[in-house]
Amino acid sequence: MQNNSRHKDVEIRVVVDVLKESMRAVQGALAQPTGIRPEQLAKRLGEWQETLEQLSESLTVEQRDLLAMLYEIGRAINSSLDLDDTLNTVIDSLIYLTGAERGCLMLLDDEGELSIQLARNFGESAELELSRSVILEVVETKKPVLSTNAQMDPRFATQESVIGFHLRSIACVPLQVRKRVTGALYLDNRIKEAVFSEADLALLSAFANQAAVAIENARLYTMTDQALEARVKELTTMQDIDRELNASLDLDHVLNMTLSWAVRATGAAAGNLRLVGEGGAMSLMAEVGDGQGFEPIESDTLQVVLGSQEPVVVGNRTILVPIRYEGQAKGLLDLRKNDVGVFATDQVQFASRLADHAAIAIENARLYEQVQQANQAKTEFVSIVAHELRTPMTSIRGYADMLSKELVGALTDQQKEFVGTICNNVERMQILVSDLQDIARIESGQLRMETQPMSLRDALDEGVRLVQGQIDGKGQALQIEAPEDLPQVHGDPSRTTQVIINLLSNAYKYTPEGGKINVRASLDEPFVRCTVQDTGIGMSEDDQRKLFTKFFRADNPDAREQPGTGLGLCIVKNIVELQGGEITVESEAGVGTTFSFTIPTAESVALQ
Repeated sequence: MQNNSRHKDVEIRVVVDVLKESMRAVQGALAQPTGIRPEQLAKRLGEWQETLEQLSESLTVEQRDLLAMLYEIGRAINSSLDLDDTLNTVIDSLIYLTGAERGCLMLLDDEGELSIQLARNFGESAELELSRSVILEVVETKKPVLSTNAQMDPRFATQESVIGFHLRSIACVPLQVRKRVTGALYLDNRIKEAVFSEADLALLSAFANQAAVAIENARLYTMTDQALEARVKELTTMQDIDRELNASLDLDHVLNMTLSWAVRATGAAAGNLRLVGEGGAMSLMAEVGDGQGFEPIESDTLQVVLGSQEPVVVGNRTILVPIRYEGQAKGLLDLRKNDVGVFATDQVQFASRLADHAAIAIENARLYEQVQQANQAKTEFVSIVAHELRTPMTSIRGYADMLSKELVGALTDQQKEFVGTICNNVERMQILVSDLQDIARIESGQLRMETQPMSLRDALDEGVRLVQGQIDGKGQALQIEAPEDLPQVHGDPSRTTQVIINLLSNAYKYTPEGGKINVRASLDEPFVRCTVQDTGIGMSEDDQRKLFTKFFRADNPDAREQPGTGLGLCIVKNIVELQGGEITVESEAGVGTTFSFTIPTAESVALQ
């Protein structure tokens, strides 16, 4: 910017100084609102307004235009919180305001190093041809620097950049926010001397104050926005991790998934996961990458980590992350970088949060594994007991039959009653053993189903034949409704008969003497539906919810009087579902119960 008159320069400089002082005072008051009372702030603002009005009256049209331009530029650079937009507006306004040949904007990073953010008209050279000495002096002293001819200026004439780049007119002002330097604005001209004056420097300083605040606001907003974006991204990632970790209760899957995510998210070259067992012994459960060549961790260090609540970083290239659940160490994540990498702070923090999330999934998987082992042990025990009981029961049943048929001599009436009791109880034991064996097969997935096209009416007839005696013994009325033209179903004949026998047995056991039992079969495409309805004691809603669980017996005293193991309906439900159907129950206490199960038609299965 060239000067037309010294008088003009002085007036502009005075105006700019007043504007600068006003802006700093207002910023200071707003930054510390408790330091100045409202009435004092109002008084100062009134004084500044009066001073500006007096100065405005003495300004020329050209000077008023300059102030208006400064105002518009100030509005422009504060109109956006996008950092890139703000930086571009600042550098473009700087070139426009000063008419400089070239200009650049530099900011201090978190480590205090200057980095060039934007430059105009420096060509495509890899290194900008400017005076870094001038910029460093401005940043260190917090004062602007002006040189009308750097070639003759004793401060800079001997510098290699000034000589080599043929620099002449130079102006550089600091960017400051609350007396803290955040960067610098640099202008130069390699051809003309005295391009910038002292008045220009004052103008640049005023502009720099506005620019510094705008840039700082945009930086803070960008940092906040980036931090929020990073946090949202991490939460989304953690949600994905939780979903994958809790998708399975297989311990090996959970452990490998945890380690895989840890290595991927931290950029580790290798890692392993160990669990703490009984007595504090640690077992290697999962490993990723080539861990050869990595130094082993001393046992004392491992114990310190297991007793810690936070990760421990060893030499920047190893993270040891304790996996804790309810205050107890359950495992350890060991993540390693290679020779050229180090772990960043956010990576260490992520690994720690991952371990917290994984701890729950790992503990659930371990508990599930223990339950499965207990179930397996129980199933094996039941299977052995059932097998061992069959041999003595066979003998008891054989000898009891011989006695009842008087093959070894005549029996008195009392002896016949005793032998009958033995036979009845052996039969109950055989049913119990059979049920126990079925439950063991179901739990181990070994219940054999020989499904084939079959007649549901035949299974109904067989089931009724086997329980007809008990129904007749209680004087109950049994009615069967099954059309002759029912299509064939796809099921296991013997297992389907077993289902019908169980449902009929429940019906006659829990129905008083003289009650009614209705059995109906009908087509319900693509199934055939079979319903067993009684007029018995019924069940409460709470009992209905528990009905198909193992060993469940209702609390109703009338139900407790009837013999049973609580296994029959559990077995029935599994058989029906293994055949591709479903079973439901409707009941009302004191009114009766209706069981309904379906079995797919043979035709529907053939079409699949």
